[in-house]
Amino acid sequence: MSEKKRTTIVLFSGDYDKAMAAYIIANGAAAYDHEVTIFHTFWGLNALRKDGNVDVQKSAMEKMFGKMMPKGADKMGLSKMNFGGLGQKMIKSVMKKHNAMELPNLIEMAQEQEVKLVACTMTMDLLGLQKEELLEEIDYAGVAAYLADAEDGNVNLFI
Repeated sequence: MSEKKRTTIVLFSGDYDKAMAAYIIANGAAAYDHEVTIFHTFWGLNALRKDGNVDVQKSAMEKMFGKMMPKGADKMGLSKMNFGGLGQKMIKSVMKKHNAMELPNLIEMAQEQEVKLVACTMTMDLLGLQKEELLEEIDYAGVAAYLADAEDGNVNLFI
């Protein structure tokens, strides 16, 4: 019996289109029976943020980061041609026309396929993000845990 293939993805980008690419690849790999891990760090953590406000205690600097970063995957901007959010609305319109799944749905699908979604705890500390602000049923770990997954990876990507 052959060993299960493993795919790991570091999601560093906070751009809607790049996060979509990461989740499309992750869901595809999971459908092909790969064990999949997405390690969310820095701006990639925004894909795991809950929509709306979550009441948690923060320092002034942490509050500023919280206000500047998008709350939830659906609020992330495009990497190119964002035009103050207009580009994202345009791409979503095109996606709807072609029956393509939006990012929040891709994240939900990944969770249903048991893709391991990991929030980088060091970055959470730096940006002042707390577990209560992130989606349910995700893992929390540092770079050592990611490296342990990636070490045996057949596919390792940085997005």
